[in-house]
Amino acid sequence: MLNIAISEPNLEKVETEIRNLESVQEDSSSPIPARFLKPHPMRWTAISQTTAVYYPILAAAGGAVNIVTIAILSFKNCGLSKCITRYLVAMATADLLVIVCNVILHRIAALYWRDTFLFCTPMCRLILYMSPVAIDISVWLTVCFTFDRLVAICCQKLKMKYCTEKTVAVVIGIGSSLFCLKNIPWPFLYSSYCNNVQWGCFLGANFYILPMWIAFSWIEQLLTPVIPFILILLFNIVTVKHILIANLGRMTLRQHNNDGNQKDHELMNRRKSIVLLFAISSSFILLWMTTVAYFLYIRIGAIFNRKSTVTSFSIFQEAGIMLQLLSSCTNTAIYTITQRKFRHLLFNAIKAPFTLIGKLVPFGGKHQ
Repeated sequence: MLNIAISEPNLEKVETEIRNLESVQEDSSSPIPARFLKPHPMRWTAISQTTAVYYPILAAAGGAVNIVTIAILSFKNCGLSKCITRYLVAMATADLLVIVCNVILHRIAALYWRDTFLFCTPMCRLILYMSPVAIDISVWLTVCFTFDRLVAICCQKLKMKYCTEKTVAVVIGIGSSLFCLKNIPWPFLYSSYCNNVQWGCFLGANFYILPMWIAFSWIEQLLTPVIPFILILLFNIVTVKHILIANLGRMTLRQHNNDGNQKDHELMNRRKSIVLLFAISSSFILLWMTTVAYFLYIRIGAIFNRKSTVTSFSIFQEAGIMLQLLSSCTNTAIYTITQRKFRHLLFNAIKAPFTLIGKLVPFGGKHQ
């Protein structure tokens, strides 16, 4: 334990700030909380018993569906533009990284693998680095995809220059690099519990006291998920407004030209793109809503009630984390529901092993 001299008048303020920041750090978009990396037996509570079942199921299902999604979108034609396909493949890859780093190496390791090499300090630091990187990339790719569809639908002049495969590759590359750089400070904030043994990770007290690190914590939480949450809402509002105006004008024009009984392929293609966009955006907003609400409660409570302890609703908090991590495997379900070709290819991929087994092992043959 670090011995830090704190003047008596500021002691209460520092303790309150520590409690508030520790509550916010429980969000799985932040690095692994210190208590998950302590080398002592875990106490099983009702929440931990629930998560002990939930996270392995999420890891198995999320890993499988994201791998299948990457394979289908990469090697098959699902009737989507190349621009959209690149974004969806990148999002599925980022979601798979979230499953590996945040669910398996973070949550499941804290429950079942507490005495393994994962708790060596160098490995802890690597997990502490990769966990927020994976979440940041996954969240901001959703923002970039939403903005790309906004440009494609609302800005026809800019669409030809912006909505291209080259632009998508540049956006994904630059965005991923920036978030890798942004999270570099996290591993250096943690040290080993023991001076002579590299075991576990301990978050130093300076993180809770120094204004620089308090500001870093605020920026970390605002960048993911508060600002993306607001941006996706704003982009969708602008897109909906433009769509309603454009569709009204197009329907009026068709009525004047007596084309009301003919199918409008432009409207049909636009409708497919819109349904996919709104399904992904709505899923993100609904599944991250609890986490954002908890963050705002903790931070606003800390500002207006500095002298009192900010209550930590552990069940509400853990529910937010569980829903947030669930968002890493919902996109496949969205594609299945909204995209007919993807649904057909997915069902074929599921049936393929059983078809092969049926050919290799004959059933219902005549008995001699």
